[in-house]
Amino acid sequence: MALKTGDEYLKSVADLKLEAHMMGHKSGDLGRHGLVKPSQKAVAFTFDAAHDPATQDLFCVESSLCKQEINRFTHLHQSTEDLVNKVKMQRYCGISTACCFQRCVGLDAANAIFSTTYDCDQEHGTDYHQRFKEYWAWVQTNDLVVDGAMTDPKGDRGKRPKDQVDPDLFLRVKERREGGIVISGAKLHQTGMLNSHEILVMPTLTMRPGEEAWAVCCAVPTNEKGVRYIYGRQASDTRKLEADPLDVGNSFGGQEVMTVFEDVFVPGERVFLDGEVDFSGTLVERFASYHRQSYGGCKVGVGDALIGATALIAQMNGVAKASHIREKIVDMIHLNETIFSCGIACSAMGAPTASGNYLVNLLLANVCKLNVTRFPYELARLATDVAGGLLGTMPSAADLNDPVTGPYIKKYLAANPNYPVVDRMKVLRLIENLVVGAGAVGYLVESMHGAGPPTAQRIMIGRQANLEQKVEQVKNMLGIA
Repeated sequence: MALKTGDEYLKSVADLKLEAHMMGHKSGDLGRHGLVKPSQKAVAFTFDAAHDPATQDLFCVESSLCKQEINRFTHLHQSTEDLVNKVKMQRYCGISTACCFQRCVGLDAANAIFSTTYDCDQEHGTDYHQRFKEYWAWVQTNDLVVDGAMTDPKGDRGKRPKDQVDPDLFLRVKERREGGIVISGAKLHQTGMLNSHEILVMPTLTMRPGEEAWAVCCAVPTNEKGVRYIYGRQASDTRKLEADPLDVGNSFGGQEVMTVFEDVFVPGERVFLDGEVDFSGTLVERFASYHRQSYGGCKVGVGDALIGATALIAQMNGVAKASHIREKIVDMIHLNETIFSCGIACSAMGAPTASGNYLVNLLLANVCKLNVTRFPYELARLATDVAGGLLGTMPSAADLNDPVTGPYIKKYLAANPNYPVVDRMKVLRLIENLVVGAGAVGYLVESMHGAGPPTAQRIMIGRQANLEQKVEQVKNMLGIA
């Protein structure tokens, strides 16, 4: 099958006839819903970019499985160059949409599952790897969007999965039937779930002996019986339902969904881990590392948009030449490029796994993500500083268009005469969207908690830094026994 265009993708998702509970109502025809449409537009962009002559070399690559040209968002990395190009592609998508474009998590899940199933088969004599190869070749051939589902509700954080009052607080295998398994539980914060064709379910932490039921990885169609969706709120999200798009700030957007699996049957050929607790941690660690690498691209791209908007509003405000404004914008650029440098570094220093695909450098991927938990917040603070107080007090688009109030707004919000007031308002709304509005979910909250909170990266950095070797090298240098 040929690579999908954006329109073909949108039709394919509509054909799934997914339904979701949204703000107290069950909704279908989601592509027409004002809350969902911006996020589907962002995903569609990743398809159209594969057909754009200016970007198709970055977005298109030959599959190692089906030997066809595929979208890089379904690619199994075959070299460090592939890892680097992934980050470049993500940055491009970020600057082009100024939001989460929702395909990274499925890509990262696939690469983690590919190598983990190989290792598991070598140890236990299972056939998970061949199953996954066949499944993922089908995904590639049909140019599908896949949601990677890892985050369980977790319940009482002080208790293990087997000790929870409700065992479904960590998704589990509830029953084994002839030909497959039945899973029960939920996954939270699922980015782009309603814009996906498939779900890759993964364990959320390293399971221990006695927790075999929770050590499960499998693939589920998004329209499978028993899968239920509850749409997540975003700050100022109902602006997307208003008639005038000015107050939204961005025609693209993200999406987060609570996803419930109510006794969902999964055929055996779609099961890629079932009770092998000794490989649950491997899968979690590899997925997290790939996803922490991803943030060195996607968050940088959104940062590019915020930097561009900040520089533009400085021009519109008439302060672009002020030294303190220039210094703040340089600070923003420095922070953003530091994140990108880490994303490129962990990619360039990646290495092949036993299965043949490439894994990022774990230490540098965690350094990348730890920076992401801090730097976007500083970019947002600096953008707020430069933009000015109007960022939080600006009148509405309805008042701008009102024959009584509109003339006052145009008179008193005028600044640099080279820019119309409405354009100044557009830029302010974009900045508002990213620092306190709906876009802040993807740019700030996700930067903190997506792919794990800061403590998770600190733990991994401590494990990967080889501190003992550093101590021994200093002792040798100084002649200390």
